[in-house]
Amino acid sequence: MGYRTDSIVFYKSHPNERLDHVLRIFFPAVSRTTLQRLIEEGYVKIDGEPTKVTHSPREGERVDVQWPEPKSAEAQPEDIPLDILFEDEDIVVVNKPPGLVVHPAVGHDEHTLVNALLHHCAGNLSGIGGVARPGIVHRLDQDTSGCLVVAKNDESHVGLSAQFENRTVQKTYRALVCGEVSAAKGEIRAAIARHPTHRKRMAATNGEGRAAWTTYQIERRLRGATLVQATLHTGRTHQIRVHFQHIGHALVGDRVYGLNQNKRLTEATNYSAPRQMLHAQKLAFLHPRTGTRVEFEAALPEDFRQALELLKLD
Repeated sequence: MGYRTDSIVFYKSHPNERLDHVLRIFFPAVSRTTLQRLIEEGYVKIDGEPTKVTHSPREGERVDVQWPEPKSAEAQPEDIPLDILFEDEDIVVVNKPPGLVVHPAVGHDEHTLVNALLHHCAGNLSGIGGVARPGIVHRLDQDTSGCLVVAKNDESHVGLSAQFENRTVQKTYRALVCGEVSAAKGEIRAAIARHPTHRKRMAATNGEGRAAWTTYQIERRLRGATLVQATLHTGRTHQIRVHFQHIGHALVGDRVYGLNQNKRLTEATNYSAPRQMLHAQKLAFLHPRTGTRVEFEAALPEDFRQALELLKLD
């Protein structure tokens, strides 16, 4: 297995901080969970020796961080067709179809976007995401379609991750929501945290959790539903789904956050969506190598277009 190594000499001591916390200062685009895993697996050394997550860095110590390449055994290449919107030596932007899982996980260890990318890119993906997530900088839910950018090398991964973390990536979605949204445009500011009883769900909270901000404008009014264009200013898990449920307009087809509203929609219109009607329409960011602003747009998938046709006003 090949490695890329970054070396740092601590210019001051951090007596009250753990090593994984301090390393986040130097590698802000890498999650603390990833850093903890690298330390526990021996990829991080202090003065040439393996160390612990709880180590408090001292002035003059040298830390070497080895970034392992993805292990091909963890995710095998699969010849799955991809809708490529753009590709160069640094990034690839895809229009992800609904139903495709982004990366291997429990219950989805194959037939994922990662498997498809490993085949398409012949293994040339960044390794920072780990063996299960090579190249993956951000993600979309399995049933959400649209624009997704992937890093083909570590430099691009770091550059893109920093933009996502600093909220400079423009993310615009089209969402079909239940009911008639009254205001032509608006914003939703509600913190999001793990649901207190349903641990696989998220929930809007009164101040607890992580701050979340969504703005929207109405694009089209339909029978029993509204098509909105939503812009994410933060990137919380299930943010659009949770925020629109919070204001009483759950996504059409969302059986997790809008089961009752979707039942009423089906009773009123005889339409039942096959999935949550959410599409990542546009993605804009600075190219990690050139610094040039690039923007990509993904066409609506067939099931979304069918929904708009079936629910259009007479």
